[in-house]
Amino acid sequence: MAEEDGEAEAGEDAEAPRKKSKLPLILGVVLMLGGGGGAFFATFSGMLGGGESSGEEGAENMAEAEPLEPVSFVPIDPIIIAMRSGGQAAHLRFRAELEVQPGMEAEVEMVMPRILDVLNTYLRAIEVSEIERPSALMSLRAQMLRRIQIVTGEGRVKDLLVTEFVVN
Repeated sequence: MAEEDGEAEAGEDAEAPRKKSKLPLILGVVLMLGGGGGAFFATFSGMLGGGESSGEEGAENMAEAEPLEPVSFVPIDPIIIAMRSGGQAAHLRFRAELEVQPGMEAEVEMVMPRILDVLNTYLRAIEVSEIERPSALMSLRAQMLRRIQIVTGEGRVKDLLVTEFVVN
């Protein structure tokens, strides 16, 4: 009889949990849809500045755009550097272009062997672990640009644009 009482109590406990109300879920969905619709209306009607602009405004913005400064690029011959990484052989493939002042292309090309020498020397001194850092390319680029500017003289090279930097 004690077993029957235990089974009866267990059966009552199983029926005891009540179903949770779905009212908060329904209210959340309705509020979300209402908020989304209101935001769409406010943006589309132009209240928030995201609406369609007229063709005249677009033409004014185009007329206000300043012309780009004249620029010239001088390609650097591709460089392949043999590196060692924990006993493993690795290669760095590097290709870039120099942004130079217009009219100074010939002067920069004249010292290209020196530029290649500086880049080769610098890249050979770098370890693979340094290259693998997420921010490595930015610091390497800045270091290489400074060395190139020293070789070419101030005011000739504006920037170094790295087009390929692959370690395999």
